[in-house]
Amino acid sequence: MLLPEDDYPLHQSARPLAHAMDGHPNAYDRFWFNGYNEEFYFALALGLYPNRGVIDAAFSVVLANHQYSVFSSDALVGRPTAVGPVSIDIIEPLRVNRIRVDAPEQAIFADLVYRQRTATCEEPRQTMHDGPRIFMDVTRATQLGTWSGWIETPEGRFELPGDVVGTKDRSWGVRPVGEPLPGAPSTRAPQLCFLWAPLNFADRGLHFMTFNDSNGNALSRSASLLPSRDDAEAVATSGSLELRLQPGTRWLRSARLTMGADEIELTPILRFQMRGAGYSHPQFAHGRWHGGPVRAGEVLVLDELDPLDYANIHVQHVVRATSPRGTGIGVLEQLIIGPYGPCGLEGLLDGA
Repeated sequence: MLLPEDDYPLHQSARPLAHAMDGHPNAYDRFWFNGYNEEFYFALALGLYPNRGVIDAAFSVVLANHQYSVFSSDALVGRPTAVGPVSIDIIEPLRVNRIRVDAPEQAIFADLVYRQRTATCEEPRQTMHDGPRIFMDVTRATQLGTWSGWIETPEGRFELPGDVVGTKDRSWGVRPVGEPLPGAPSTRAPQLCFLWAPLNFADRGLHFMTFNDSNGNALSRSASLLPSRDDAEAVATSGSLELRLQPGTRWLRSARLTMGADEIELTPILRFQMRGAGYSHPQFAHGRWHGGPVRAGEVLVLDELDPLDYANIHVQHVVRATSPRGTGIGVLEQLIIGPYGPCGLEGLLDGA
């Protein structure tokens, strides 16, 4: 099968570009964006699943105690960066993107422009197995940027103020998506700890990522200093994160991030439920086929959610980042399933 993109010199094997990851059904290619200040947060996820023939997207906004989301899914034809009411335009590769949302049924609209402000970090390749089977094999590139434009929700329309910063994350490879694969049951222990922290300071950015085992040992970890010039290179350094959870939850109470010789205290300001962008959503999780085009919405009242319901475990907190070098803002993403000794978690979904 040929795509128009096959006319470009982008091939990595003898196969046309439509044939991804040796045909693995869980192949994916995803855009992730977020934007925030201390008053609100928004995110967009758009994923292509070429070997499942599916494309989906979600856009979600947190305002005060409510989170508004729109979900869209359809059959994948070619390699578009749009599905239903959600579209992404690549204005300048790796530098400038435009996001548009036009969902009148959910009263959600947006026209936003992202501009890179720091170096881009290529995280180390993350490969995990389930016995002899590939569970995850992922490349991720992360950069920090600024936002302009406007958003409209059922609460009304607002122009973004000048202090809105955020993250662009491009990842691709193989990860669990869509309907479960046939075959023997998984032999993989039900344990995962993923922590991801891109932080914005006036003169620089920081990026930290780790997958930890149940004892807190790193299975994959990266820490990078991101110079604020977009033509600069990321600088690798050492990093570790000490996490403290809210009692009765798996959500952040506070954290201390060590990056080289710098110690940064992270204090949560507001919480975004990753289900609003499709992650672990009970109905609109990534890569699922819904029988045809789908457009749907969801409104969450954040202080009414069960913090230990599986769909609510995965979160990003907007955090204030305080260090001797100054104060910044960023996010700390958490997904902790199963036992995790450093936080005193012993069961599958027990709280601290």
